[in-house]
Amino acid sequence: MPLLTFLPPLGAVLIWSGNMTINQLTVGTIAPSSIAFLRWVLALAVLTPFLAPVAWRHREAIRRAWPKLAVLGLLGMALWQGLAYVAAETTSATNMGILAAMVPLLTVLLSALILREAPSLGGTLGGVLALLGVAVLLGRGNPLSLLELRVALGDALMVVAATCYALYGVMLKRWPLDLPPWVVLYLQAVFATLFLLPGYLMGPMTPVDGHNVWLILYAGIPASIVTTFLWMRAIRQIGASQASIFINLMPLFSALIAMAFLGEQIALFHFVGGVLVLAGVIMAQTLTRPLRRASRDSITD
Repeated sequence: MPLLTFLPPLGAVLIWSGNMTINQLTVGTIAPSSIAFLRWVLALAVLTPFLAPVAWRHREAIRRAWPKLAVLGLLGMALWQGLAYVAAETTSATNMGILAAMVPLLTVLLSALILREAPSLGGTLGGVLALLGVAVLLGRGNPLSLLELRVALGDALMVVAATCYALYGVMLKRWPLDLPPWVVLYLQAVFATLFLLPGYLMGPMTPVDGHNVWLILYAGIPASIVTTFLWMRAIRQIGASQASIFINLMPLFSALIAMAFLGEQIALFHFVGGVLVLAGVIMAQTLTRPLRRASRDSITD
């Protein structure tokens, strides 16, 4: 597989890592319903002049595919990202990182159930290995310490959010839409904005000011437009299951970002966890042999 095919998922996860590290900064600065809605309003303001004419030319295909676009917009934009802001109010960034790392394994499970894809040997073992690396990172060298974390409302919301995003990736793979990728992104953003509008109107509506405008800008352009396009491209190139493995790199990238911009120190457990995560990603990308076939061959031998 060409090395360039790894760049879209890596780029998306890198931007997401920056977004995850500032999620906690939205607490007390801007209401979750406000930033969840305003980020897509900003994204639409940027995209509409370029994509509205293109979407109009494809109006017949959009008319046939709009229910699918609505479901994708709800799962991948409104719920996944919107619920994360709500969850940040009642859980910690550590818990959110752990639960976000469930997406790859949930994607493998949902792909097997919905797409009838046999999980690969590398995807299964690599997913478990990468999840162990995440546990080492977030447990500060002691994965068992994660068992002591209390389950809060935010944790439950992140489980729902992770499931929604895993399902989004699977359905995006199942529904090959006869539309340009940017038009697919644009229509998903339109539907996400419509889904988030009632929550925004019910408030509280946080005024945009100098303290929260940069959060909206980051969430609305890099973390919404750029990452969604990169992720859709990754799923088309390497599949939902393999692309989702890269999400396990989020804790590693977040630690590096914190070290570079916040002056945080990197400890030994960061390196141990990072090596496990990277090994899991490489294993998932190289050992693509279906697990079912591997099991059959081992019985034959």
